[in-house]
Amino acid sequence: MELALEAARRAAAAGEVPVGAVAVRDGRVLATAHNSPISSHDPTAHAEILALRRAARVCANYRLPDVSLYVTLEPCPMCVGAMIHARIARLVFGAHDPRTGAAGSCFDLANAPQHNHRMEVIGGIGADVAGELLRDFFRQRRSQATDCQRREPGG
Repeated sequence: MELALEAARRAAAAGEVPVGAVAVRDGRVLATAHNSPISSHDPTAHAEILALRRAARVCANYRLPDVSLYVTLEPCPMCVGAMIHARIARLVFGAHDPRTGAAGSCFDLANAPQHNHRMEVIGGIGADVAGELLRDFFRQRRSQATDCQRREPGG
């Protein structure tokens, strides 16, 4: 999880929402990624999607049945869907996301009985640190927005 947190910090430094992901097989890191939808102009450039893409290239297979994915924030429905299609074995995430989390908080797509694949889900690992990264990021963004509004004429 520490590698995922480092990736999240890189995302924040780049002005992206601080989410990081690491794909691991047999204790070996296959891929590390951080959110980059803003800089890449790609709404699918979530850390999880990028880590899955990179891991699939390393493994030369779109199926990743023996891979664990470590993510700093509970994945959204799009990302959980990609994990199901990739057949990952285990999802380990940090902070829960009560707004869009799809691994138990808002939705439980990771274990929906309609899917033909189930993954082990472990949440809350490193949640305090991951949550603080997110809170700091959005606090700073709100502060910057307020500062801009104060500088505008009539604002």
